[in-house]
Amino acid sequence: MAFHHAIVLTGGIATGKSTVSASLKEQGFDIIDADKVAHEMLDEHSDGITALFGEGYVKDGVVLRKELAKIIFSKPKNRQKLENFLHPLIKEEIESLAQIFEKLQKPYIIDIPLFFETKNYDIKEVALVYAPLKVQRERLMKRDDFTQEEANNRLNAQISIELKKAGSSFVIDNSKDLKHLAEEVKKFITYIRNRA
Repeated sequence: MAFHHAIVLTGGIATGKSTVSASLKEQGFDIIDADKVAHEMLDEHSDGITALFGEGYVKDGVVLRKELAKIIFSKPKNRQKLENFLHPLIKEEIESLAQIFEKLQKPYIIDIPLFFETKNYDIKEVALVYAPLKVQRERLMKRDDFTQEEANNRLNAQISIELKKAGSSFVIDNSKDLKHLAEEVKKFITYIRNRA
């Protein structure tokens, strides 16, 4: 599958990628949301989650995400088991949706939080929503009421934001306030239009 018109939008946890994605949607961009696809795949294949982790993580065909997250982020082996099961299903669905957008012959966004971690997609254009590690940690602790240890567990489950920055073709800086972020999104939209 060729992603000729695709641009990946990625980030790290608590960098503000969802805010940027919502803003781009408001501006009329077509967006494939890998997280949304993942949630759909989880519930569609809840029997697979039961087989992998037991009955305590599924209720009435719906995966109990908070319960699952506890064992996923505390044990790398569990995270690997889940990723091996889930990522091929997510990729298949994303490729199917991308084929629809490719027919339109214009840029579209694929919002993939773990783009660098999975190395699953051959897409050259990558936009990173960036915030320094210290800011990520502070936001995560405030947003999700995490202890520093819990925040570090989540952050350590991802490739460092600085490595992601080095591998990206465009960086949307979200280290300041929402006004600054809005300006950064405008610059990104200009970049997309110039590229098209």
